[in-house]
Amino acid sequence: MSEDSVGDWLQVVHDRYPPAQAAGWDNVGLQVGDPHWPVERVLVALDVTGEVVAEAAAGPPTLVLAHHPLLFRPLSSLTPSSAAGRTALAAASERVAVVAAHTNLDVAQDGAGTSQPVADVLELVDQRPLTTELREGERTKLVVFVPPEALDAVIDGVSAAGAGRIGDYERCTFRVAGTGTFRPLPGSDPYSGEGIGVDAQEDEFRLEVELPTRKAGAVVRGLIDAHPYDEVAYDLVPMYDGAEVGFGLVGELAEPARLAEVAARIRDRLPAPHLRFAGDPDRLVRRVATAGGAGDGLIGAALGSGVDVYVTGDLRHHVTLDAVEQGLALIDAGHHATEAAAMPAFADRVEHDARERGLTASVVASEVDTVPWR
Repeated sequence: MSEDSVGDWLQVVHDRYPPAQAAGWDNVGLQVGDPHWPVERVLVALDVTGEVVAEAAAGPPTLVLAHHPLLFRPLSSLTPSSAAGRTALAAASERVAVVAAHTNLDVAQDGAGTSQPVADVLELVDQRPLTTELREGERTKLVVFVPPEALDAVIDGVSAAGAGRIGDYERCTFRVAGTGTFRPLPGSDPYSGEGIGVDAQEDEFRLEVELPTRKAGAVVRGLIDAHPYDEVAYDLVPMYDGAEVGFGLVGELAEPARLAEVAARIRDRLPAPHLRFAGDPDRLVRRVATAGGAGDGLIGAALGSGVDVYVTGDLRHHVTLDAVEQGLALIDAGHHATEAAAMPAFADRVEHDARERGLTASVVASEVDTVPWR
């Protein structure tokens, strides 16, 4: 039986929760460790703390699969002077790998997204994302203008560097004929025309070719080397993968209920012992928006969606006052409570996919309580 590796489990996580679906400011994926390290246990945790790393180090070779990234803000140095640096050094010294699935898990629509637990507790019907947006994919389109006699050489150059491969086909391009115009200035070395300062035109093809974004540098070098012009006009255009992702959920209660009753239901069933709410306790609410974690950045979306109450965590004082003034009731169930409730489903989905691929490492929940409030 082959041994599981960090890379094997990383691929499982990325296939279900693609990094391309994470927010641009986020930091997801492998944060500590070597893809070749063996894995006999996957420890699922909301946060990566020193206690979680110690828990992982006490067992067999372990991968910590966390929701919150250990390395979130850029570090200028990796030393014990910061909490993140100290924890990362401890993980590395104990050969404990750390992988994070953060906003790419938040937007998941597989029942494990971090907005799902509140929606399940309230049994919301007609659920849909609170916000929707397109994410850039992992491919880029190169657009360049090439004289007809150089077309094959340019296609050869960019193809050799990794462009133009789609599935089982290579040298995949699109071209359309047109006319380019230019006026050479002193110091230029024009490919054609009647000399410096004289307006000229050139029959050209507009050539388009796709490439993996990670190979863009090599493809551009291949293009420049193969192209006959001294100044090559080209564009690199990010491509969207068509995946529509969204933060939060909107739905309706089966029957209208008092705001205080809805808050109590979430407090007891999530559970969320530090829950607080803002608004008239006797107000009847039916339409609900929810977002796990720190969600006050989505209050505008909640107001725009016409909901009666918005459930999230980490609500700030003035943001709350403004929202209530605009007629939106709020329930702050806590950052930890809303997201911790999503971890069992997260572990189940990842374990299911891993077993289908023949991976054998055990998947267990961390026993460390990382809620900071008492």
